[in-house]
Amino acid sequence: MDRTSPEFEAILETVTDEERIAFDGLTIERNGDGYTVETPAGTQTGLEQSDLPQALEPVSAYVTNWYYWQRTVGGEDTARRAFLRWCERAPIETGENTREGKTDTNDRETTANDGENATTEARTLVTADDGTVAVPARDEALRDGIDREWGELVVTTRLVDDVDRPESERVYDCWHVDDAETDLAELEVYDDPRAARELATHDEDGRYRPLKTAPTLVSGWAFTGLSGAELVDTIGFFYPATVANWHREQRDMLDVDHWLETADRQSGIYDVVDELPREAVEWMTEACCVDSQCLRRREWHFEEDDELDVDGGDGQFPCREPCSLVIAAARSWAILESEDEHTYELELTTSELNQLTEIVDAVADGRTDEIREADVNDGANRFRARYLRAKRFDDDGGFTAQRRADETDAD
Repeated sequence: MDRTSPEFEAILETVTDEERIAFDGLTIERNGDGYTVETPAGTQTGLEQSDLPQALEPVSAYVTNWYYWQRTVGGEDTARRAFLRWCERAPIETGENTREGKTDTNDRETTANDGENATTEARTLVTADDGTVAVPARDEALRDGIDREWGELVVTTRLVDDVDRPESERVYDCWHVDDAETDLAELEVYDDPRAARELATHDEDGRYRPLKTAPTLVSGWAFTGLSGAELVDTIGFFYPATVANWHREQRDMLDVDHWLETADRQSGIYDVVDELPREAVEWMTEACCVDSQCLRRREWHFEEDDELDVDGGDGQFPCREPCSLVIAAARSWAILESEDEHTYELELTTSELNQLTEIVDAVADGRTDEIREADVNDGANRFRARYLRAKRFDDDGGFTAQRRADETDAD
């Protein structure tokens, strides 16, 4: 390792008789016998300062990894740092005290020079998922780029390709998952995170997207060469608060507001939402809070001790409370559910009854635009629907139907 490199100079500044480096499998310390360098591959002891460059060369991946996270990124215990580590499949750090230089007596023997002044390092490494990668393999993978999916986004972490910048430095690329195999020359390229706000505003048909985590994000763009901070800002414009809530969940600190407590605090025109029956809340979550409609993973239920039957989804980031769109929809459903039910008699063929089901399914699944005009075998086909209307609807545009006589008489 070059003794003039920023990584080597940072090691000399950091390691003293009182402070050591202990990070991601790398330990460097100094005592009366000289320097000790330890990694999972082995231990070198009794090193003079002049010996360090040669000793560090075989473990340079550990050194550059330490330099990037501790000197370039910093921000220990922050959501930004945890997310960036997740992006390259590094273990996510937890613990209140993540400051370097503390000897962990649980997994390391105290040296003679540590004596009674040894303290405990409270850093605990936990795996974010089964795909966590150790430092040497991660360093090799970063040369080609490591991809992670976040909703409809793909984030690529790679080592910077610039001789004038530290070899440990990462840059980040971000694009739509549908464009993962698309040549960059065919995409609109951005480097300002604020451009993501505009891209997230409308869907591919130009319609406003009130729910930013709906799976309707437009494709055809890419952000390249972002710094870590710029990447997190970009993610925040696409999916607000998802990184922060994911980080809280990683630390078992996600504060969840369930349906009843959220509904009870509504006021004004939304005061009626707490009147929505429990079974209707089940229907509501099936309609709004599933993977096909929202990329967040619902963690809230009816009450803390009363879980909803509808699956919360498989999203990477959690939903901690009913969102404003759900509350607005719940107001309409609460009013509709207050109406009395009646029994009506309709004259329909079996095929027409099945067609009504097909129409409702097509609208609910958002696939009406996919049905070809020539596909008249599909019950939701436009011409099939117009034929049904011409045959069964009256001049006012309503179904030709009658209340059952016994109910009419009762009224």
